[in-house]
Formats: sequence, structure tokens, C-alpha cells
Amino acid sequence: MIPVGLSTAAVWPQPAGAAFEAAAELGYDGVEVMVWADPVSQDVGALQRLSERTGVPVLAVHAPCLLISQRVWSPDPVERLRRSVRAAADLGARTVVLHPPFLWQRRYAEGFADLVAEEEDASGVAIAVENMFPVRRALGRGRSVQVTAFRPSIDPTDVGHRNYTLDLSHASAAHVDAIELAKRMGDNLTHVHLADGSGLPKDEHLVPGRGTQPCAELLGRLRRTGFAGQVVLEVNTRRAKTPAERVEMLAESLLFARLHL
Repeated sequence: MIPVGLSTAAVWPQPAGAAFEAAAELGYDGVEVMVWADPVSQDVGALQRLSERTGVPVLAVHAPCLLISQRVWSPDPVERLRRSVRAAADLGARTVVLHPPFLWQRRYAEGFADLVAEEEDASGVAIAVENMFPVRRALGRGRSVQVTAFRPSIDPTDVGHRNYTLDLSHASAAHVDAIELAKRMGDNLTHVHLADGSGLPKDEHLVPGRGTQPCAELLGRLRRTGFAGQVVLEVNTRRAKTPAERVEMLAESLLFARLHL
């Protein structure tokens, strides 16, 4: 069976502990820890205790590479990656999810591919580089243009890595064909962020089946091709009006994944 996990980002603004509780209650196979401002997400010991108490394993660690987490653990992106790999190893997680370098991280970008490969060799942890999406910059008078914030591009297959994360919400925002992207990633696709999008130029992370992305088709392809990685629900539940509504969204997401896998 392909394991289906829950990202701690899916319960934001609740802390990481709420994701462990929800995963245990609903029957997810584990969690992906998004390392960011939440102090628990940065504390390996606290995460180990949560995992032991709930019986929910940590499947992956998402390195702190969002704009809002550029100083979590260290202002140096190399040190943040190394801390993430150590955290994954300590937690028994086999994967670190990592974004490509930002445009302004020139030195980091120059050695990025070699750094990722060296850390994988030293740790045995897969570092799955994620596809991203462009941002829209206003030009005035109602005009705008899409620009990339990543070096060399939003598509990690342009560089080539041993392991990739495919994020369907990012593919939607970038107007990228997720199935074709999966084909380019090939056997190096080891991690999937399952969420939907409507094609708007923003990261929506809708419950799968509520947008226009080929979520069911991709899951069917994973099943047919012997995918040996993990699928993690990274959905946005911030608009849930009640805790019960959030649980319903997470339950619906899990049911969708299991049905199509």
C-alpha cells in the first residue's frame, strides 16, 4: 500500500500536535512536519513525544524554506537543510521536502544540486525537491506579468535530482500539466503533495476533487506504475468555520486518496 500522510500545514493555524491527533483519529498513515514558526515543529524531542503518544509516525520533514521561515533554525539555507536532514533521521522519516533556491540565494543555488546529493549520500534520507509556481507582479494600469522567484526555475527537472516532490496545487498555479510533470520526474518521483487547484495564479491547496487538477488520474498512475513513495495531503483548511468542519475536510481528503490509490 502507498502510505497516505497528513501535513501539519493542513491544520494551520493550529499547532503541529493537532495534525498528529487528527491523523490518529482519521486513520492517516503518518504526518509530514512543516518546519516553520510553530515552536513544536522545530523541536525534534517534542515531535518524537507526539509521535509516540498518538502512534502516528513522521513520514517526512518539510524543510523551512518558505519566505516566512527564512530564519527558522538558521538564516543560512545550507544549515537549514542539514538540520532538516538530521531531524528526519532522528524522527525515522525517510524524506525531506525541499524548495529550489530563491533568486537572491545565488551562492546557495550554485552548489544546490551537489549539496542535495551529498546530504543524501551521507544520511540515507531522500531529499525530494518540489515544483513551484511563478508570482504575479503588478505593472500598473491593470497590467501584470508572471515572474519566477526561483533559481534556475520553478521546475526541478530543469536541473535534475534523484528525488522529486510533485505538488498539484503548485502545478495548478503554474498552469503546468501535472501528468506530464510526473512523466518527466519518472522513477525519481518519490513524494506527492496531494491538493487541488482551480487554475488561479495562487497556491490554493483545495481539497482534492474540488478543483480542476487531475488528482484522481495522477493517483491512478501512481498505483499502476508501482510508485514506492508517499502521498501527503497538504490541503488548506483555514476557512473551516468549526473544528468539525476541518475534520470533515481532512476525512474527505483521505477518502479521496484511498479511493483512487
